Amino acid sequence: MRKRGLFGILLAAVAFAGAAVAQDDAGFQSYLQDVRGRAIAQGVRPATADQVLAGLTYNQRVIDLDRNQPGGNPANSTNTASPPFAPYLRSHVDAARIAQGRAKYLAERAHLAGIERQTGVPESIMVAIWGHETNYGRVMGNFDLPRSIATLAYEGRRRALFEGELIAMMKMVDRGVPRSQLVGSWAGAMGGPQFLPSVYLRLARDGDGDGRADIWNSDADTLASIGNYFYNAGWRRGQTWGLAVSLPSGFDRAGTTNRLISPRCPRVFARQSAWRTIGEWRAMGVLSQGKPWPADDVQATLIEPDGPGQTAYLLTGNYRVILDYNCSNFYALSVGLLADAVER
Repeated sequence: MRKRGLFGILLAAVAFAGAAVAQDDAGFQSYLQDVRGRAIAQGVRPATADQVLAGLTYNQRVIDLDRNQPGGNPANSTNTASPPFAPYLRSHVDAARIAQGRAKYLAERAHLAGIERQTGVPESIMVAIWGHETNYGRVMGNFDLPRSIATLAYEGRRRALFEGELIAMMKMVDRGVPRSQLVGSWAGAMGGPQFLPSVYLRLARDGDGDGRADIWNSDADTLASIGNYFYNAGWRRGQTWGLAVSLPSGFDRAGTTNRLISPRCPRVFARQSAWRTIGEWRAMGVLSQGKPWPADDVQATLIEPDGPGQTAYLLTGNYRVILDYNCSNFYALSVGLLADAVER
């Protein structure tokens, strides 16, 4: 009797789970129809909406990946300790990535030089972003983007964001992007620059002159799109992103503490000092580790990613532009350092 009772409980649990899945799928399909109506109201052609949404099913793996991201689960948000930068730097600015970056830098000079003339964004910065995002186009993701984005929108935690991206994806198809091209990361990023659909609509550019912004198959289009992103984010022509420095013994860190709280990425900006001019940093005894100094009137902040006694960095306003692409100090520092290594 006990075995039958346990078996009965298991059957009931399986039946309940199946019913829950069916109910959830029904809710998902109902939600897709609602989105279809809102997309059409925004000018998407009905045939396009049907093409993008046809056959989509809820993807639990996408939700699991999202919840396992730092900050995606409240259980993960209590750890405020910062890991060391050095291991991250070794894995992201290694010999292979530098060598591949130099090869791409040389191969694409004709396109890169033109983009830099137009935007002021250094060729090496564009290459470094490309290398960090997709290993120079080698790893762009294999998730069906409409399914992933629709799942994230339906889940509800960031519905406004992802529903907007789903509709933007329909507008991409209306502009001529093939439905089959909509493949990328589980979170909706795509192509060499890993743009979200709304970013693609605003900033993707044709770099090879064929009339299309094909960030999946054209290296020139990928680089032109990255350059356009940085230009629109406020990159200052002729100014470096930053430089590695050494601090003198007895350096007064308390005197340069940043007392402002950023409304965006507060933990990222909290690790940086208050702004001072390059001239003021030099007067405090800060020494460059070899890179030429920017002009004395350029404003910069200081960061010590591995703590006192290790390499520190002075960061200009252009560093903030890299943070606009991905708001992580480790990411932005490694992009800048890879760019420096690529153009040596």
